[in-house]
Amino acid sequence: LFCGGRGTGKTTVARIFARDIGCNPEDIIEIDAASNRGIDEIRELREAVRTAPFSSPYKVYIVDEAHMLTKEAANALLKTLEEPPSHVVFILATTDPDKLPETIVSRCQKLVFEIPKKEILAERLLHVAEKEGKHLSKNAALLLADHGKGSYRDALGMLEQVLVTAEKEVTDD
Repeated sequence: LFCGGRGTGKTTVARIFARDIGCNPEDIIEIDAASNRGIDEIRELREAVRTAPFSSPYKVYIVDEAHMLTKEAANALLKTLEEPPSHVVFILATTDPDKLPETIVSRCQKLVFEIPKKEILAERLLHVAEKEGKHLSKNAALLLADHGKGSYRDALGMLEQVLVTAEKEVTDD
């Protein structure tokens, strides 16, 4: 169970983890529980986990926004989480673990992705700007980090917009 604020890297780390355990892209299945939250979708998932991976030692199911599953869907998923086939790994990602049933949370290893401090986020923005061949002032990086509100994704998206229009140097102006 990967939990933490939005844009902190939960789904990205889930993808990296899947690749690190030897999964090829065709054996990494991402499910958006915000759109596929019902019991019918979970029943389909329970059937799908029985099939062997295409070309990897494992199939990894990344259930994003897991807190959006209906109560019935969460209960249907519970049995599969308790006794998954040996070739299946589940990674649940959520911004709100308190909305998940305790029966699911108690069966997961919980990893908390903390929201980065503004200074840490600014350092990452400075690093990315440097790799892109642009000079970003420290004040500009802090300003972007502040507007990112603890989200790497949002802050990097704003940096990208700024760098596309910027000359060689970006200041807080």
